[in-house]
Amino acid sequence: MEEAPEGFCFDNFKRNQFLIDKKVVKEPKVVKTGTTIAGMIFKDGVILGADTRATEGPIVANKNCLKIHYLAPNMYCCGAGTAADCDAVTDMMSRQLEIIRLNTGRECRVVNAATLMTNYLFNYGGYIGAYLIVGGVDCKGSHIVNVEADGSQIWLPFFSTGSGSLAATAILETHYRDDIPVSYLFNANCDS
Repeated sequence: MEEAPEGFCFDNFKRNQFLIDKKVVKEPKVVKTGTTIAGMIFKDGVILGADTRATEGPIVANKNCLKIHYLAPNMYCCGAGTAADCDAVTDMMSRQLEIIRLNTGRECRVVNAATLMTNYLFNYGGYIGAYLIVGGVDCKGSHIVNVEADGSQIWLPFFSTGSGSLAATAILETHYRDDIPVSYLFNANCDS
């Protein structure tokens, strides 16, 4: 019995290239779809980032979509998934956090926002298409939490989600350090 070779097999690539060269099949077009959002903790705070395109499959429906949402003076949120769901959930959470802030006289903690979002989304069992990355600074430090549409949450020093998250996560995993200064974040040269 012959053992399979280790590593990736390029047999299909060679076959596909042969078929394209002989004009048996057309080369598929690369289609960019979906959202990419990311957040990370750095030495003095949190940074969030998102693209600005809203897509419907291969169609760009809006080139200037707001995907970073205000939650409270000390925290913001990036949203991926259904744009209307992300807007509705973050607007509602922002209002609830404002009520808590006014009643207590204190800034809300990130755990409060994450718990409110988790409970709300869990009650809908994943039918609300909001995938959120909450970033903020509170009395316990800087935080990044990913809240999924099913109500689960993950607390990490950096996170990326959406269709471009593989590339974003690769960059974050390669360059992330706990002590990154703010000057490093705005420097185009990531070799240091």
